[in-house]
Amino acid sequence: MDKPLAIFAGRSNLSLSRAIAEEYGSTLGEVTIKNFSDGELYVKFKESIRGVDTYIIQSTPTADSIIELLLMIDAAKRASSHRVTAVIPYFGYARQDRKDQPRVSIAAKLMANLIASAGADRVLTMDLHAPQIQGFFDIPLDHLYAGSIFVDYFKSNPIEDLVVVAPDVGSLKMARSYSKRLGAGLAFVDKRRPQQNVAEVMNVIGEVEGKNVLMVDDLIDTAGTLTNAADALKARGAKTVVAAGTHPILSGPAYQRIEQSCIDKLLVSDSIPLQRHSDKIKVLSVAGIFADAIRRIYTDDSISTLFDD
Repeated sequence: MDKPLAIFAGRSNLSLSRAIAEEYGSTLGEVTIKNFSDGELYVKFKESIRGVDTYIIQSTPTADSIIELLLMIDAAKRASSHRVTAVIPYFGYARQDRKDQPRVSIAAKLMANLIASAGADRVLTMDLHAPQIQGFFDIPLDHLYAGSIFVDYFKSNPIEDLVVVAPDVGSLKMARSYSKRLGAGLAFVDKRRPQQNVAEVMNVIGEVEGKNVLMVDDLIDTAGTLTNAADALKARGAKTVVAAGTHPILSGPAYQRIEQSCIDKLLVSDSIPLQRHSDKIKVLSVAGIFADAIRRIYTDDSISTLFDD
């Protein structure tokens, strides 16, 4: 290519960023990121990126990680980068994608506006909590799916009498895709959410008695939905319960709930680094998917083959 490429990373997930650069066949560029004593963030690229196709990797699970990404984008544009692509393995605030009650913010739209206003030319992300968020961006967005790494894992480690279960209606489309690709049955859990981070199972739709169950979801926060669904499935005769989730937020009581639940194993991606180890949790890397997408964006090739959910 006639334009050079550079990959940089914020501090939210350095292990994944290094893995993506390694899968691409490169190393991370040098950048200084620090906090002043009052918490104010400071960003400086330590190498010239004039005319460079720049990729900035940063998941955004916290407010500070979002500000850090915005400052990096702004600094890259002011340093005359040819193009700046924000690589966001986990896009935070995606759960606030609509005005579902009076006087609330549509935070996902605000985050999209901020990223574009900071100067990003393109966004590359994975498993948005709500697919319609793609339409919130006024710049090109490529939406990847982690499903391929989980499907490959279960094809290499097959489970007999498998039924794929959506722990709520929102993840039913994802569960249907897994069911089709693994040749398994399909069921879903009907729940209601009386308040944020609280879920109550109402009913299980589908046959799970005597079956091995795989629950799939895009993100796992406090793990209430997942563990309540697992208990309901066990109560209805499921033999084993395995779960897979792309984004392991795992806040509050999540680890305790998972370790005390009837879930036999939980597979997650490395879009967000785990806060601590758990014998029940296995991490599969999405570095190869992102490296391949960066390669295709850089060479202006189609990445539609990676949109396999």
